Amino acid sequence: MGEQATLFIDGEAGTTGLGIRQRLAALPVTVRSIDPVLRKDAGARYDMMCAVDLVVLCLPDAASREAAGMVEAIRAEGRAAPRLLDASTAFRVDPGWTYGFPEMDPGQAAAIAASSHVTNPGCYPTGAIALLRPLVRAGIMAPDFPVTINAVSGYSGGGRAVIEAHEHDDGPAFELYGLGLAHKHLPEMTRYAGLTRTPLFVPSVGHFPQGMIVSIPLHLDMLAGRVTGEDLRAVLADHFAGSDRIAVADAQDTLSADTLAGTDLMELRVHCNESRRQAVLTARLDNLGKGASGAAIQNIALMLGLASPAPRAA
Repeated sequence: MGEQATLFIDGEAGTTGLGIRQRLAALPVTVRSIDPVLRKDAGARYDMMCAVDLVVLCLPDAASREAAGMVEAIRAEGRAAPRLLDASTAFRVDPGWTYGFPEMDPGQAAAIAASSHVTNPGCYPTGAIALLRPLVRAGIMAPDFPVTINAVSGYSGGGRAVIEAHEHDDGPAFELYGLGLAHKHLPEMTRYAGLTRTPLFVPSVGHFPQGMIVSIPLHLDMLAGRVTGEDLRAVLADHFAGSDRIAVADAQDTLSADTLAGTDLMELRVHCNESRRQAVLTARLDNLGKGASGAAIQNIALMLGLASPAPRAA
């Protein structure tokens, strides 16, 4: 048996980094770390990057760009550079990077496996793209359709200040944010959903740690071909047939956002009132599972040529 692939998580002390480190126990890889007191030392990080096969960046956008520059410097020196998986938003729509949503298209997993630079999807875009892209590709939804996306996430996706506000200061029960309508996830939602018109996106955070629901209301008569709710469901089911992580489930009258917390699963639904010709599409997932760390494990396995571990289930 050959040596195990080596991996360095730059930013392993953060929420996503910790989640990835924990899930890596399911993969035959060797995780290497630097002394915590040197975690921001550029020289120590550079040396570690030179010594591993894959670097996972769990950093703010600016720091991710800096780290990616280190890898380019290694390559410029003629040395073997590691492959990169970035969990920030820095490279999500960069044409030089591969979008790390394996189920997005039939050939996406192979593209990730062959890429040296992969960008992990955002949690909100994972749900939105899963609901929208199949409809656009099927010709049911026009690329310039005026899409509205509403979503609620657990507070664990909001960063240290938000987490502390909820865990130590008993944060608000529910809070809308991003009301400047320029959320940083909009570019990837637009591009990978196949839209030409930027959606109207209103995110929110609830007073629960993990979980997420992305919802998209639709007037069916604005879609092509006099479609029904069952038509929409069939398109989604066909697109994700065979996936062990994404399932098209039956509609429900109520949905709890935290039901899939701790899992790597995502459930898609079409809730429809045919007499009113209205529908609501929903995607339920864990913002730290299929929306972050769980997705990263899928991508790491693909990039290193390893069998993907079974997803964490409820």
